[in-house]
Amino acid sequence: MPAKKILMLTGEFTEEYEIFVYQQAMEAVGHTIHVVCPDKNAGDLIKTSLHDFEGDQTYTEKLGHYALINKTFADVEKQLDQYDAVYCAGGRGPEYIRTDKRVQAMVRHFHETKKPIFTICHGVQILVAVDGVVRGKKVGALAACEPEVTLAGGTYIDLSPTEAYVDGTMVSAKGWTALAAFIRECLKVLGTEIRHG
Repeated sequence: MPAKKILMLTGEFTEEYEIFVYQQAMEAVGHTIHVVCPDKNAGDLIKTSLHDFEGDQTYTEKLGHYALINKTFADVEKQLDQYDAVYCAGGRGPEYIRTDKRVQAMVRHFHETKKPIFTICHGVQILVAVDGVVRGKKVGALAACEPEVTLAGGTYIDLSPTEAYVDGTMVSAKGWTALAAFIRECLKVLGTEIRHG
């Protein structure tokens, strides 16, 4: 199976683990991940966040490591046909990049061409900003995103913190604690086989 090229949509304060763990896992099996952020160029750094659950009514947020943008956003806009899938990482980044018309156009491209769409945690906020993407789909996400999924015509799936859900070629999960299952299901959708000999 040929290696795949995956577009990762991020913004400042995207969830740290959902960038680094996902990128490194995909690269470990030979896929290419282009990490992009609106108005950033290859070589730029963005701040990330780390959300945790420490007994409060909602998650806490800490500053994560800097993440390297490895592809210029403006270049990707002209090369969407090169990508086999799009990945919407979570954290706080989706909250504001979803309003960017260029990001919306990118998501629309993957939806209309029926290419795989991967979303975790708050990443679904990017998808619900584009009409029709989650309509009729069963989608997992952070529980705080349930109203948005429902209003966009999707069915929110209340997954356990370590589960992932597959609906056609859309893979979703609640948050970074599900990354192992999420990555495993993304690889299956991409047609990647890992064999132990």
